[in-house]
Amino acid sequence: MREPVHRAGYAAIVGRANTGKSTLLNALVGQKISITSRRPQTTRQRITGILTRDDAQLVFVDTPGYQERRNTALNRLMNRSVTSSMQDVDVILLVLEALKLDKRDAALRRSLPQQAALVVVVNKIDRVRDRDLLLPFIQAVHEQLNGAAIVPVSALKKLGLEELVKAIVSLMPIGPRLFEAEEITHSSERFLAAELIREKLFQFLGEELPYAAAVDIARFETRGNLRRIHAEIIVDKNSQKPIVIGKNGEKLKVIATRAREDMERLFGGKVFLEVWVKVKSGWADDERALKRMGYEL
Repeated sequence: MREPVHRAGYAAIVGRANTGKSTLLNALVGQKISITSRRPQTTRQRITGILTRDDAQLVFVDTPGYQERRNTALNRLMNRSVTSSMQDVDVILLVLEALKLDKRDAALRRSLPQQAALVVVVNKIDRVRDRDLLLPFIQAVHEQLNGAAIVPVSALKKLGLEELVKAIVSLMPIGPRLFEAEEITHSSERFLAAELIREKLFQFLGEELPYAAAVDIARFETRGNLRRIHAEIIVDKNSQKPIVIGKNGEKLKVIATRAREDMERLFGGKVFLEVWVKVKSGWADDERALKRMGYEL
């Protein structure tokens, strides 16, 4: 009797901003480990998610959307994160939004390393009202992106995910697990805590302010099942600080409460969270500050 084949490897999730890359990662892993927002360019750093099955272990790397503006150290850092994430992976998932294809997708396709297998993920098919338009779109993608494997999905509605996983597994090398079976992410709890707070900035603040803010975890202590976290929301201007805090501190209280609730669900224990707001002008162009906040330079 033949031994069952086990496959394991890395898959980078790349694509233009707001194509649903983080939602796809969360859906594949089955738990929220990458923050999501309806607004573009929410993800700033690489985030790993691990899917373990009897026949395979897939390690996904979620990347920021490619930055066309490169005017700050943060923009340049995010682009380096995209490029470096694609090195030494086994499979690249190029995520497109259904019925939206332009020259930037083809340009990104040309920039991908040739040694990795490519799967084109056509996401958000649940938004396509006229399904007769979907097949011609997929055919156009096939022609423009040089015949890559194409899998239509809805990460939000969890449609087509099993077909996508099967396609990825078939392209992975034969090998043992790379991580313990119970692990779902290689990102640290400290990093995930900062990301969950930053997600709430997108949910509860205006259109522009979340892009001008960052989160620094000044202290993270674990005692048994209790985590004590001291976090600082960093903004660029003095005028932005009262907006984050809100009248009588109500806005900041909501941000902290919702973030703490998500942390407790993710970490599986009690969280004591303190959140402060600080002004640091020019933080997005300060490489030392970015490094202290955990960004890979």
